[in-house]
Amino acid sequence: MTRKERWQTLLDLLVERGELEVEPAAEALGVSAATIRRDLDQLAEQQLLVRTRGGAVLHGVSYELPLRYRTSRRAAEKRRISETVAALIVPGEVIGLTGGTTTTEVARALAARADLATGSPALTVVTNALNIAGELVIRPQFKIVLTGGVARPQSYELTGPLAMEVLGQLSVDTAVVGVDAFDPADGAATRHEDEAAMNRLLCERARRVVIAADSSKLGVRAFARIVATDAVDVLVTDTGLSPSVAQAFEAAGVEVIRT
Repeated sequence: MTRKERWQTLLDLLVERGELEVEPAAEALGVSAATIRRDLDQLAEQQLLVRTRGGAVLHGVSYELPLRYRTSRRAAEKRRISETVAALIVPGEVIGLTGGTTTTEVARALAARADLATGSPALTVVTNALNIAGELVIRPQFKIVLTGGVARPQSYELTGPLAMEVLGQLSVDTAVVGVDAFDPADGAATRHEDEAAMNRLLCERARRVVIAADSSKLGVRAFARIVATDAVDVLVTDTGLSPSVAQAFEAAGVEVIRT
């Protein structure tokens, strides 16, 4: 297990349990207690946790990992979802990408498409995610439009009045939206109201709304609603989605693609 993998696992355990002790963490990861102490010290230096005498606790009450340290669980599912979403995009389209781990994978899948290697432009990508813009801007065949706004370090997303002012003046063919939750009755949602407002506006400016989410986020609720279920055209997820939840989405008019 690499140091990065250890850090991801430690942070996942910390989010799950609320606190960590050195000895149980060392046993769980199969490494020495000294290694865990060093890892916790280094994570504390980055203000990702608070060290205690015997381990660590969450950093603050509104804890959220920065994007680069979010869990690598369901990586295979996210890769399949992203490739399926990317295949839905037509060359020459204007697409909108929200921030998040799955939408970042969608951006990479688009960059890997051979039929999008040339064009003037091959795609126009509108995004409020700094990391997505940074990955795609080196592709000269893609026109990248980055909204202004205030950056959230946890997700690299730009939000606020400046971002919404720019986005409100643009029209998008397909919006690809990452979510924290999507429930047939309650709609698509995220944990933060500022992100929800940006994502909602992107959906309003789009002809087609595609939600990319693994099955762990489906049939559950989150704090801030993005859009109602009937505002979503396509849901791309993995085969872990239960048939009953899939039927509820389809009954609401959502095309469900399981990959």
